[in-house]
Amino acid sequence: MHMVLLIHIAIAISSILVAFYTLFSPTKSRLQASYALTGLTLASGSYLVITGQSNLLHACISGLAYLTIAYTAIIAAQKKFNFQSVSVSNKD
Repeated sequence: MHMVLLIHIAIAISSILVAFYTLFSPTKSRLQASYALTGLTLASGSYLVITGQSNLLHACISGLAYLTIAYTAIIAAQKKFNFQSVSVSNKD
């Protein structure tokens, strides 16, 4: 029971770290890793709520805060990556 929670926390922290690293140095593979880790965090969090190991209200508030931070970084990284891709293709 506690192992799932620890895995969930590890995935969430990794997700935030990868998202912010991707923000400063965006690549396609880093963006994909950010999306995958965010999805895993949502899946493991949902599992914790469904199995009754987490309070629904606390999970929703924490999840909303997490998603706001993670997706803000991912969206900014995606825009930066797209801009860099366009800049490189215009140099040709």
